[in-house]
Amino acid sequence: MPAPASHPAVRILGIDPGSQRTGWGVVDVAGQRLSAVAHGCIRTEAGAPLARRLLQILDGLREIIAIHAPVEAAVEEVFVRVNPGSALVLGQARGAALCALAGAGLAINEYTPARIKSAVVGHGRAEKGQVQGMIKLLLELPSAPSADAADALADR
Repeated sequence: MPAPASHPAVRILGIDPGSQRTGWGVVDVAGQRLSAVAHGCIRTEAGAPLARRLLQILDGLREIIAIHAPVEAAVEEVFVRVNPGSALVLGQARGAALCALAGAGLAINEYTPARIKSAVVGHGRAEKGQVQGMIKLLLELPSAPSADAADALADR
């Protein structure tokens, strides 16, 4: 009997946008198998004008894309209940991320935070620590990633 066909790995870049910290994570997906490639956080210059921080996000993601060569991206959608001003700034950070991804020609998928948490932890109201723990377990990481990187890895 022939061996089952293996699925070629697809490299996906997950993004958790933020104006001060944009989490990112790269995973290879082959069928049901996930492999962590790299993860981290783009930290923008504290106190810098918003335009400068957006450029730092754009440039940081361009560099990550050049290094890791993903073919798809997953981005968390904006969800802020309390402060419309925060939602506006977060939306602009997300826009900078989307520009980097679209500029690289990546296929882009967008997910709500609740959908991501439900897929990773089992319910949509999971705490950040629960997401970090499950990402560590699922991707067999030596330690839990930062909250922003864990969210980005979960976006895949």
